Amino acid sequence: MKPPRAAAADIARQESMTVPGLAARVAAAAVLRDVIANGHMLDELFAAGPGLSRVAGLDPRDVALTRSIVTAALRRLGTIRHALADLLERGLPRTAAQIEWCLTAAAAQILFLDVPDHAAVDLAVRMTRLDAKTAPYAALINGVLRNLARRRDEYLRDTATLDQDTPPWLAARWRKTYGEADSRAIAAAHRLEPTLDITVKSDPDLWAERLGATVLPTGSLRLSSHVPIPELPGYAEGAWWVQDAAAALPAQLIAVDPNVKIADLCSAPGGKAAQLAARGARVTAIDRSAERLKILSSNFERLRLEAEIVVADVVTLNGTLNGSNFDAVLLDAPCSATGTIRRHPDVAWTKKPGDLTKLAAMQSRMLDKAFELVRPGGTIVYCTCSIEPEEGEQQIAALLRRNPDIVRFPVTPAEVGGLAELINANGEVRTLPSFLPADDPRLAGLDGFFIARLTRHERRGR
Repeated sequence: MKPPRAAAADIARQESMTVPGLAARVAAAAVLRDVIANGHMLDELFAAGPGLSRVAGLDPRDVALTRSIVTAALRRLGTIRHALADLLERGLPRTAAQIEWCLTAAAAQILFLDVPDHAAVDLAVRMTRLDAKTAPYAALINGVLRNLARRRDEYLRDTATLDQDTPPWLAARWRKTYGEADSRAIAAAHRLEPTLDITVKSDPDLWAERLGATVLPTGSLRLSSHVPIPELPGYAEGAWWVQDAAAALPAQLIAVDPNVKIADLCSAPGGKAAQLAARGARVTAIDRSAERLKILSSNFERLRLEAEIVVADVVTLNGTLNGSNFDAVLLDAPCSATGTIRRHPDVAWTKKPGDLTKLAAMQSRMLDKAFELVRPGGTIVYCTCSIEPEEGEQQIAALLRRNPDIVRFPVTPAEVGGLAELINANGEVRTLPSFLPADDPRLAGLDGFFIARLTRHERRGR
């Protein structure tokens, strides 16, 4: 006699809680569905609070395993889909869509993680049996995954970095903008685990020695440690903060004299504002998200730095804030974030071509507002963590066409660690994930960024 459906569901939930590693696999499959099918951001799904969190109640080890499975699957989604399509002769069962996410999570473990094949297969089968709709396909799951494990080398050998693990619309854009070789290099960089870079308040050589880090030409420190960040020396006393080497460049391009007034627009979580405050600037950190500004405030408290914090939508700000203009404005504008795919692989699968048009329009309005906020003779630094020209080079070209009171203030190689390859013909900074090579590929690369430095001129005769 079969147990009632409610009782069976209770048994399934209890099994997912008691079988080691099963809860992490269930969470990973749910996160993959939420990201790929529903367009949710990965960080939201791992948030510690209520709402969309898929890892609430899991112990830290299971949370870490869930994230490892998901990020591996997103980085190599095309490879995984190619292999599964080859093994599923009749395709996925239409009546059990959840099987796709179960198989994707298990395939990521078999192909790319240090997980025993038998554990990945067994736990996927157990996950299938937790749901009445997917339970009839347990034998199918078992067979497909065992065949995948047997043919692993074949599927890993037959992969194309750009055409398989990059959404076609992005691959086409990058080929047009950067050419075949650079586009393949970008896609290859996205397959690697991201680096861990930090910015220190002072004494980079001292902290490099203490942390076993390398000092990059740009001044950032690159770590190879896998120790949890809060446990590293210097974290608790606020000697440094996590910040990609490319993200550290925009603030470095602003001259800071005592008491210089700088507005940091879209400031949270505050890495760039911290750089400016640590150098003695009077920083006004502006962001529309009160919750994100709470993170900034917490970071500044740990770093023992000060800033004026303003909750406001940048495009609705008055021409002055507190009655006066700023000596410099730093605008890290909201963007498609395609330069951070190595660090945030969900971006590749959640962003759509139409997003660029909306984002570019917003960036244009924000640049006009930055002009209003900076004093004549002052500096504007505009940046995005995007490698799409509409959000970078084309955005600045359009600004200069519509506003004759703004001119470029070209960046020199000396300001970016002597790395002349980071600077384009207009004196703007363009970084790509494939830049900054290293003997160990895991310690190479940086986020894709665009940075332009501008000056507001006051036209004579006014």
